[in-house]
Amino acid sequence: MHATVAVTETRNPRRWLILAVICMAQLVVLLDNTILNLAIPKLTEELGATTVDIQWMINAYALVQSGLLLTAGSLSDRYGRKRALVIGLLLFGFGSLAAAFSQTSGQLIAARAGMGIGGALLLTTTLAVVMQVFDGKELPKAIGLWSAVSSFGYASGPLIGGVLLAHFWWGSIFLINIPVALLGCLAVAKLVPESKNPEGERPDLVGAVLSTIGMVGVVYAIISGPEHGWTSAGVLLAAGLGVAALAAFVRWELHVPHPMLDMGFFRNRRFVGAISGGLLVAFGMGGSVFLLTQQLQLVLGYGPLEAGLRTAPLALVVVALNVAGIGAKILDKLGTALTITVGMTLNAGGLAAVALLGTPGRGYAWMLAGLLLMGGGIALAMPAMANAIMTSIPPAKAGSGAGVQGTVNEFGSGLGVAILGAVLNSRFAALLPAGLGAGAAGSLHQAVLAAPTPELRTQVHAAFADGLRASELIGAIAVVLGGLLAGLLLRRAARSETVPAVSP
Repeated sequence: MHATVAVTETRNPRRWLILAVICMAQLVVLLDNTILNLAIPKLTEELGATTVDIQWMINAYALVQSGLLLTAGSLSDRYGRKRALVIGLLLFGFGSLAAAFSQTSGQLIAARAGMGIGGALLLTTTLAVVMQVFDGKELPKAIGLWSAVSSFGYASGPLIGGVLLAHFWWGSIFLINIPVALLGCLAVAKLVPESKNPEGERPDLVGAVLSTIGMVGVVYAIISGPEHGWTSAGVLLAAGLGVAALAAFVRWELHVPHPMLDMGFFRNRRFVGAISGGLLVAFGMGGSVFLLTQQLQLVLGYGPLEAGLRTAPLALVVVALNVAGIGAKILDKLGTALTITVGMTLNAGGLAAVALLGTPGRGYAWMLAGLLLMGGGIALAMPAMANAIMTSIPPAKAGSGAGVQGTVNEFGSGLGVAILGAVLNSRFAALLPAGLGAGAAGSLHQAVLAAPTPELRTQVHAAFADGLRASELIGAIAVVLGGLLAGLLLRRAARSETVPAVSP
């Protein structure tokens, strides 16, 4: 009884308001990730951007953010998470301003890279702050709300972007970030308490350099592989350099007195279970959501804004269930392992339904059922996965833990887009009618242009839909396997634990 009173008294009375501020910072990053894709036609027209330019506008942000996640998490632990949040918001705001008024493709690419630095600080620090201000039974609900905002950001980006691009110039998609960043800075400065690793360890500069080179190399290879070929010299060189740098990083971290990433994390069975399952889940989800947007537009024939509206139910289910605290209640009843397994099984069932039932003849209603099932599964599994990762490490190193979680999500999602996209292209090329020419397999648009008759064009569309369906089903398999793997490893970890993984 006395212990409960003591815990209650030490809780920050403004913790839910702090969570709202944290979620606002998280939202601005995730919105930007999804809005830019809609602006590609206007950027091509008004900036004269080539296909390579467009790819770098998107990839510069992803490369910088992925490369710096581990470093950003470690720096926030050492120098203060409140400070990291403010710096991240400022960098993101200044980068958005530069992007909005870019006059050339090169300027926009540079601005996006600067935004990636701010994004890395925000994505790692927001979850670390949640871990600092919540505890006990409130923590799963807080992480659930944090996860719900992530889902809302991904789904609402196309809607907001579609409205802005319909009424304003392309720079408006970046300008909306600035007031949010400024308000976020003021709110963080006033409300969020400073927290850092009390041991005050020295910075690990060598580890930071090695991890950045390693992640950038590997992520660049994943992004470039489908376009340039997995065996091309540039892709192999980037992958080799990345893997070598990451191997050197692990070796360095095992022997340096003050490591940037404590390798002892990976001796914790709960941490390893959640990370291993999370990688497969991110692979399946990242690739499948990427394919979903193509299915809605290229198979079912919806425009960008219409497609965005039709993906919204998925995010709305996630938000509704987590705001109501359903995910946290089920987690409390079923436990982490079973909640993740059940959630990802529902998610995989929804993905399979979208793949098999989302056809022109059936209409949107069948796809909606799959999306709702996916949303329910995500609402259960993703907060439980994040909770398992973050509660298996010391609170003083919450930033490093969030960096690992973010890295796994980015790496898995990027790999999913690349590999499932390659499966789609391979299946599409194999099913195309003979005699369309070598260039027809490059894209659905090129194949349709090469088809001289309506009958052949119908066959081209059928081949693309079949390739899409095969890729989505592989994604569904990855999701269910990830959920089963995480559940199995976490159940074994629970049986082997004699004391809680994190002391209060």
